[in-house]
Amino acid sequence: MNRTIIAIDDQADIRKLIRMTLEFKNFRVIEAESGELGLQLVRSHRPDLILLDVMMPGLDGLTVSKTLAAEPELSHIPVVMLTALDRDHDIEAGLQTGARAYLIKPFSPMELIRLVAQLTEAGGAA
Repeated sequence: MNRTIIAIDDQADIRKLIRMTLEFKNFRVIEAESGELGLQLVRSHRPDLILLDVMMPGLDGLTVSKTLAAEPELSHIPVVMLTALDRDHDIEAGLQTGARAYLIKPFSPMELIRLVAQLTEAGGAA
């Protein structure tokens, strides 16, 4: 069974890298260029995992993650914050929204595959 991942990032090149990396390992990747579209896609597709950029125009990743955590039918879906913000308080802020992990850009494709596989195979337990 293919696992579905939604990648929410306003940078097309990052979404392409994620899609190409994860499709190589037979994940199905759905892309969203905004927090608003990402929420719509999560609600309609119910993915196995969400990769979420923090800094985006409109709804930022922290707001999207808090929104997902507050919706009982979506709160079980693991969220991985994917961002260049690497200070301790940034990581803490991301994890406080309910995100299960925090991956700092630039990241290696192997690191992405390992983390996504771990969170999807374990049912969200990091």
